[in-house]
Amino acid sequence: MIKVNIAEAKARLSTYLDSVEQGQTVVLCRRNVPIAEIRALPKPPAEERPVGIDRGMRVPDGFFEPLPDEILRAFGVDDEPS
Repeated sequence: MIKVNIAEAKARLSTYLDSVEQGQTVVLCRRNVPIAEIRALPKPPAEERPVGIDRGMRVPDGFFEPLPDEILRAFGVDDEPS
């Protein structure tokens, strides 16, 4: 992580952006107090997912039925409505 004050970032923006492209994070500071972070965007997937990838998948008939009480309790859901 690189910490830099705004004036320096303005003067050397290209240098800091090169660092970001290499995987570094640049933290912008105002009077040495961090206020913002510059990070590289996530890279897009190498391959696009093909259309129809879910072909043949089927949602079970009971998919939209209420969950059993034991499962609701496991998730901390009270049986009684509030």
